[in-house]
Amino acid sequence: MSKKSDRSSQSSSSSAYLSDQWHSLMNAVAYRFNREYQGEAFELPEEVENLPIFRDRMAGTLQAKITSPFWELTKIQKNQQCLDIGCGVSFLIYPWREWNALFYGQDISNVAIDALNARGPQLNSKLFKGVKLGAAHHLEYDADQFDLAIATGLSCYFPLEYWTEVMAEVKRVLKPTGEFIFDVLNPDAPLAEDWAILET
Repeated sequence: MSKKSDRSSQSSSSSAYLSDQWHSLMNAVAYRFNREYQGEAFELPEEVENLPIFRDRMAGTLQAKITSPFWELTKIQKNQQCLDIGCGVSFLIYPWREWNALFYGQDISNVAIDALNARGPQLNSKLFKGVKLGAAHHLEYDADQFDLAIATGLSCYFPLEYWTEVMAEVKRVLKPTGEFIFDVLNPDAPLAEDWAILET
């Protein structure tokens, strides 16, 4: 059996992640983001609402402070096949159309997926290739498919053990010359402690 077919056979269906050890954590994170994308209020203690980070979130200025500008780390090329893992609504907010890169996404939030799959083709049907429901450790794509994989803004929600599985899946779907860009939360960063309080 060829190396490529071995790697292809490692992929699982989108429902596979629902039956593994990460199921409860995936549900909690998906629930959190579904509520945010639907604009639902979170009930938080008054002391959390008094934190500057909460006020930044409510004012809409937090995202700019915590976004990892992955596009500054690599030159995204025209027609590159790019996978955004945990994409949220990134095709709607980042300049994918300027980059002329082919956008594929995977997320655990059905609200984000529905929004992107409805709006993405209207913005650019040639570049937007769709978003699939699934966790980062079960990527619903072929082996050696992508030039670039991105996973920003999600490492802080999962333990280190989880990332061992994610890295294996990313390696499987990346072309041999592909790049993987991801971020991690620096626990010594000024926002880190307040971020942890806000997110729990």
